[in-house]
Amino acid sequence: MPTVILVRGWRVFFYSNEGNEPVHVHARKDEAECKMWLRVDIYDVEQAWAHKLSPQLQREIRKIVFDHFDLIVEEWNNHFGGQ
Repeated sequence: MPTVILVRGWRVFFYSNEGNEPVHVHARKDEAECKMWLRVDIYDVEQAWAHKLSPQLQREIRKIVFDHFDLIVEEWNNHFGGQ
């Protein structure tokens, strides 16, 4: 499970066996965790699920994912290639 970024206590990463799904990341900070879809076609982020994610943490990770959107997509493509 490659880590894409570490920022503000968040670890943003992929699971290597999920390359058959659309572009997304998992994020974990302390006990909070979520999965976020990156809608590359419309430059948007959609939360797939969350666990122990307060509204404040939800805003924080959403901003982090948007701030690193292009990097995440690039790393996804590098990691999964043509899968």
